[in-house]
Amino acid sequence: MDKKVGVIGLGIMGGAISRNLLERGWRVIGVDIDAGRRAALAADGVEIAPDVANLVGAVPVLLLSLPSPAALKEVAAEIAAADVSGRIVAELSTFSIEDKLSFQTTMIVAGHDPLDCPLSGTGAQAANRDLVIYASGERAAADACASLFADFAKKTAYLGVFGNGSRMKFVANLLVAIHNVAAAEAMVLAIKSGLDPTDVVEVVAPGAGGSRMFEMRAPMMARDEYMPATMRVSTWSKDMSIIAEFAKSLGVDTPCFDATRPIYDEALRRGLGEMDTAAVCRIVADHSNLHRAGKLA
Repeated sequence: MDKKVGVIGLGIMGGAISRNLLERGWRVIGVDIDAGRRAALAADGVEIAPDVANLVGAVPVLLLSLPSPAALKEVAAEIAAADVSGRIVAELSTFSIEDKLSFQTTMIVAGHDPLDCPLSGTGAQAANRDLVIYASGERAAADACASLFADFAKKTAYLGVFGNGSRMKFVANLLVAIHNVAAAEAMVLAIKSGLDPTDVVEVVAPGAGGSRMFEMRAPMMARDEYMPATMRVSTWSKDMSIIAEFAKSLGVDTPCFDATRPIYDEALRRGLGEMDTAAVCRIVADHSNLHRAGKLA
């Protein structure tokens, strides 16, 4: 594959991916509606296209990292209207199956090869190439992107028909939601019992009670510091709703996942939306009458 790629959406994930690809010798051309993001990525070496149509004409592969279904629908329409065919278009975000399938239809009608490739990992993991790509769609298109994916992720799992990538992401994110709140409960219990939170992180993380989420988020909880965010509470709340609807559509009971939702919802209501999801520790601490430096509304 020609080492030239387009990235639409230069936020936390798209920006980190773009920087990693630049470091690996890719020519990266990007688009974003936010002028600040465009300027920051341009300073790092990303070429900024004037619009989506110009970007589609300039690259063989497009990576989409978008914040909402509305943004996905708008970008898909712009790609289709570019009057260029034969591009591989990999959608990396977490959206409902219905939104992904609508995107797939738009791309196929326009003559492109769509891939559903949500990412497992946070913004911090993206910066360190510590992502797993859940790739689904036409195998030939996924295989053609193998070298591209390998330059910003540690692993790519090909999962078959378009949409299976999202289904796998929902399963993974259900566990992330639970493990994050479980880490908060454990840290509050430890701190209120008189244990040094730094000791808790060092001892629990490598043991049987540890998890990847504990390893990543417990240090933030120990410091009671949740900025900069690697996954915002506001973004995560969107993902939680998608998972809940997916499970409901299949008639699957999710008692542990359901128990975490009010905690994330409260974090959002109390002004923690721009903080990392580890900030649910403040909600658990407040409910437990553990008073720390962080203030809640």
